[in-house]
Amino acid sequence: QGKQKKARKYAVMKRMISLRDERINEKERAKAPVKKKEDPSAIKEREVPQHPSCLFFQYNTQLGPPYHILVDTNFINFSIKAKLDLVQSMMDCLYAKCIPCITDCVMGEIEKLGQKYRVALRIAKDPRFERLPCMHKGTYADDCLVQRVTQHKCYIVATVDKELKRRIRKIPGVPIMYISRHRYNIERMPDDYGAPRF
Repeated sequence: QGKQKKARKYAVMKRMISLRDERINEKERAKAPVKKKEDPSAIKEREVPQHPSCLFFQYNTQLGPPYHILVDTNFINFSIKAKLDLVQSMMDCLYAKCIPCITDCVMGEIEKLGQKYRVALRIAKDPRFERLPCMHKGTYADDCLVQRVTQHKCYIVATVDKELKRRIRKIPGVPIMYISRHRYNIERMPDDYGAPRF
């Protein structure tokens, strides 16, 4: 007669007894946590994101000429394709002085793109552009721009990236500049700031 085959059990763990088990010495046993009674008069602390004081109704009081415009990598590339002068076209769009700002992350991204984007790099190194240093690790520009405009509401974000636009629309008081019909347009800019409506 053949041997009876025993089915092997896979991933069977040895049972551990809990630290509150009676079989463990009294001293080594874990104590049941004592519940503290909640003091009804105590102040309950909750983390609530503070709304910036510069946002008053629909206006952002920190926005105003000269406008500081955070430029994204693809915005420079699309501007070159559309044969638009960045600073001049920004002024034509907003009817005011504009200071394009470029972060270290965006600069790093353009440098990584290599020889093909050398014109974009030359434009980014223009002395009219204001350079913003980055303190964080990594060079993912989208996160950097979103974080920057969340902290400081004094920027307009210039981008053509749909994903970045979607993220910025969730932040109140930050207008977006984009390219359409071979010119710059602006969205979410209050009427009183003199930005044209198309």
